[in-house]
Amino acid sequence: MKYGLLGEKLPHSHSPKIHGMLGNPDYTLFEKEKGEVADFLAARDFDGINVTIPYKQTVMPLCDVLDGAAIEIGAVNTITNCDGKLFGCNTDFDGFIFMCNRAGIDMKDKKVLILGGGGTSHTATAAAKKLGAASVRIADLDRELNYTNLYEKASDAEIIIHTTPVGMYPKNEGKLVDLKKFPNLSGVVDVVYNPLRTRLICEAESLKIPCTGGLTMLVAQAAFADRYFRGVKHSGPEMVDIVNRVQSELENIVLIGMPGCGKSTAGKYVAKQLGREFVDLDKVIVERAGKSIPDIFAEHGEEYFRDLETVVTKDISARGGIVIACGGGTVLREENRTALHQNGKVVYIKRELESLAKGGRPLSQGDNAIEKLYEVRRPIYESFADITIEPCGTVEKCVEEIIKELSK
Repeated sequence: MKYGLLGEKLPHSHSPKIHGMLGNPDYTLFEKEKGEVADFLAARDFDGINVTIPYKQTVMPLCDVLDGAAIEIGAVNTITNCDGKLFGCNTDFDGFIFMCNRAGIDMKDKKVLILGGGGTSHTATAAAKKLGAASVRIADLDRELNYTNLYEKASDAEIIIHTTPVGMYPKNEGKLVDLKKFPNLSGVVDVVYNPLRTRLICEAESLKIPCTGGLTMLVAQAAFADRYFRGVKHSGPEMVDIVNRVQSELENIVLIGMPGCGKSTAGKYVAKQLGREFVDLDKVIVERAGKSIPDIFAEHGEEYFRDLETVVTKDISARGGIVIACGGGTVLREENRTALHQNGKVVYIKRELESLAKGGRPLSQGDNAIEKLYEVRRPIYESFADITIEPCGTVEKCVEEIIKELSK
């Protein structure tokens, strides 16, 4: 049996991993140029395929049969080869609804604003109507409602759905709108899943607005597609379990805490036990600057160091599945915290102040320097952390506690 994903460029696709977790090991990637798509489908050398951007509309006239959802939405994301006839359908629709229901985002009688007018926007529109939205408006660059006037014309939106590539890896800092200008918001949906939390989702979280990124939709549409591929019906709890497993694999483990608390040492052990790469942000800064941190402070001052630290933090945080040890002051800047949070599970390592190592740490020198640093940084560490590791005594015990907490 032959299954896979048809697309133009698929270097970061998670689909083979997801379908493997669904019990289908025979899933691969079919990267095709636009001129190759028709011949690929005509050859019918597959049992079932998913279709991603930019071919969801391209394949429609090449299918022999289209289901109602595909026709209504104007896009096909799943094709099955039924005795030589190609049956096209759209499981993004069901995946989108599953994602919203899981996140507790209720669209019934709500004013919905969709950002973007592409194929995914059509899916979101159909789903919002299915979920009982009172109205659905679409904003895009070339529409009457666009990103320059939507604050005037659509500030009463209650649900925002983002369907564009803005904010997608590797341009993680992108964000189309300021959520604070929509006072009635009760839900934010972003179909982007890389990073796990776009800046839009990070802002929604900070404002305590129910929200969801696109990973749940990605897994759910794959599970619904598997019904067509292999006749396997996957339950809601099974899909949620796979979402959690995929997120756990993709999420960075971010270690924060006071200078000298053992983040680098513990990080190396955690990475080794979990089979992950370890990155020490301070070490990367030294490599890029070509000089030690004390020398950077002495020659250029703290502000120069912090600027370089921010560049490095954003670069490294954009990756996934690694263990990151932060400098003691990395989390002082909000932009650093946002970058780390986009793909990270944050672990705060606490340690008694008298046992902190001070060597090679410019800000830890002098009378009561550690105490003063801790007074400023402690509230930030505590509020930013997803997991807090209390003083453990030994590195081994600290690592054991980190892994135990992560497994929860």
